[in-house]
Amino acid sequence: MNDERLRQLYDTGEITRVLNEYCTALDRMDLPRLCALFTEDCLVEYGPEEWLQSRGAANLENSLARMWRWARTSHHLSNVQVEFTGDGEARVQSYVQAWHERPDGSSATIFGQYHDRFVRQDAGWRIAERRMLMNGSDSGFAVNINPLERIPPPEGWQPPAGAAGR
Repeated sequence: MNDERLRQLYDTGEITRVLNEYCTALDRMDLPRLCALFTEDCLVEYGPEEWLQSRGAANLENSLARMWRWARTSHHLSNVQVEFTGDGEARVQSYVQAWHERPDGSSATIFGQYHDRFVRQDAGWRIAERRMLMNGSDSGFAVNINPLERIPPPEGWQPPAGAAGR
């Protein structure tokens, strides 16, 4: 194994650590800790509406204060894919399942993806851009998150017999 491949394996671990730290900080509502994982000039878009978008770590902290409306949350990441696009830069895609509990005990769950651009800085890997896409949610989730666009089925495709509506 060459030095570049070893470096990429190490960097993939560091990037994954940042992703996991994001979930931990968000669930604890430690917003300064969370925002330190982003670049100062980051661009973050959870949805198409202005209140779901932020430019800069300070604005992100103010925007994510909206999460105080939940009594508890639990964010889980998986399927981390890292593509190194240059020296000190990577495109990263990960899946997220996020459970949210309201003060009245009702809950909302979203299934989605984070599409990120990471850059290596003196302090380590940081998220420079984040765009969230929603794969789906339960009926309790009502926030307008960017939908994931699926590839349409091939022309003439039909569901297998007996599979319609299941």
